[in-house]
Amino acid sequence: MIVDMPETTTAEVTKRLVRLRESNGVITMGRVLTLVVCTLDSSEAEGAIEAANDASREHPCRVVVLARGDREAETRLDAQIRVGGDAGAAEVIVLRLQGELINHESSVVIPFLLPDTPVVAWWPRGAPEFPSKDSVGRLATRRITDATFAPDPQATIKRRRESYASGDTDLAWSRITYWRALLAATLDEPPYAPAESVTVSGLHDEPALDILAGWLAARLGCPVRRRTGPLRVEVHRPSASIAIARPQTGVTATLTKTGDPDQRIALARRETRDCLAEELRRLDADEIYAESLDGIERVTYE
Repeated sequence: MIVDMPETTTAEVTKRLVRLRESNGVITMGRVLTLVVCTLDSSEAEGAIEAANDASREHPCRVVVLARGDREAETRLDAQIRVGGDAGAAEVIVLRLQGELINHESSVVIPFLLPDTPVVAWWPRGAPEFPSKDSVGRLATRRITDATFAPDPQATIKRRRESYASGDTDLAWSRITYWRALLAATLDEPPYAPAESVTVSGLHDEPALDILAGWLAARLGCPVRRRTGPLRVEVHRPSASIAIARPQTGVTATLTKTGDPDQRIALARRETRDCLAEELRRLDADEIYAESLDGIERVTYE
């Protein structure tokens, strides 16, 4: 069910939510968190809602979408409520802000936060320089950004170290979860020799590779080089080397180890909805993510 409420107020939207619960049996019990999605404009909102709906099947939640309009326009709030099949396992409230309301996003959001549940803020694009100091970010225990879609992804993921606060994370980090798991499992096999050097190559504008290089630098304590080229990670040991390579748009990677036959492994690029669902599984500080951001400083760029 989709209910449109043009030129409305937060009080009217709240009343309509109550009426929907009473007439259609829509309940908030079982909602484990409130996900606030901060989008740049209405055109971006639908993709974010789709990803949030998919993630909500694992994490039932209330999704509050802030869609910013024209700052110079007349102050106005247009709302839309989605429940039932149109909202996955979530309860979606879309708030389209115009004019002065854009400068008061947190005030618009507060009436819709579920009581006694965590708040997660997600910026699909256009994240603030310091998420923890943003008006919406201050309401959240977990703040999710995505450097992948920034104008300069590499510079953006490097700046995450300067702005990091407990509870921050970036979807570039969860995009490499399977790469990290595969590398960790492979390195935990004989001959157990320490790594001498690592080379990470791939697209220049792929921040997931920058933070992967930072993670390897922090974990292995050896020189790590980041290059532009085919998608590939090579770990060099005194007696053996390990390499994982995958076509940029492929779904299958090749694992090569000195002295062993090559292995083919499913390793497709992760969708935003899967990364978002992963980040919603934990609401505490991600210390390994923070260490990996620090590790980027030790990476040599070629």
